[in-house]
Amino acid sequence: MSVLELLVLLLIAGICGAAGKAIAGYFPGGFLASIGVGFVGALLGTWLARLIGLPELFSVNIGGTAFPIIWSILGSALFVALIGLISGRFFHRRSYV
Repeated sequence: MSVLELLVLLLIAGICGAAGKAIAGYFPGGFLASIGVGFVGALLGTWLARLIGLPELFSVNIGGTAFPIIWSILGSALFVALIGLISGRFFHRRSYV
């Protein structure tokens, strides 16, 4: 895997992690945290999908490494929700009306 392929993989993991954080409604960090959450979400989501027996819906193949987009987003949302439950903090939008 080249450096460019690794950077693209990190970018995709960051986008998936940010989407999972937005779904869960809790924002514990910036883009580097989103990259970590994206990779953990990919592992968690893929593991849960295989456990239940669901197929891999949409994956991107980068440098011989398949990265599951859908399971990464869902796993990231689940992981961030668990972090929010454990820490007791969630992001709440304020209404100014």
